[in-house]
Amino acid sequence: MKEIIHEYLSEEKLNNRIKELGEQITADFEGEELYVVCILKGAVYFATELTKRINLPITLDFMSASSYGADTKSSGVVKITRDLDESLKDKNVLIIEDIVDTGRTLSYLLEMLKKRQPKSIKLCTLLDKPERRVTEVNVDYCGFEVPDEFVVGYGLDYAQKYRNLPYIGLLEFVES
Repeated sequence: MKEIIHEYLSEEKLNNRIKELGEQITADFEGEELYVVCILKGAVYFATELTKRINLPITLDFMSASSYGADTKSSGVVKITRDLDESLKDKNVLIIEDIVDTGRTLSYLLEMLKKRQPKSIKLCTLLDKPERRVTEVNVDYCGFEVPDEFVVGYGLDYAQKYRNLPYIGLLEFVES
């Protein structure tokens, strides 16, 4: 099978929307500090660009969780391979994710992190696929809703490839 990528969201559209999200988050947390949790590996591109546009004191930390492996469908099993370095107690927490798909991974993470007693916890995702949701997840900040197709680029991958694309593309498999 050959992989073909069709540009779906341009780099310019992504940058404009990320600027808007940064402004909205800055306004919502005015006068507060923010503890940002980037979900690795996919959200690192988005988190880097977004945090540059949030005009607040920020602490950045990382978690690694996945339910995909090397497949295009979620396995339904959430694996945490890297946990946070600091306590969340009494902190304003912003979780940054690349995409909310079935909702399983984020639902699991949100429940786990709420038990750590943050002052507040909000979810920001670059992409959302609400039609694929099997577990309800409240997305507080969303870049774009996308169709039920496999997307790559800007941190999103297929079998660890295509993360470095500066745009969001739709991945198509064709007979070679």
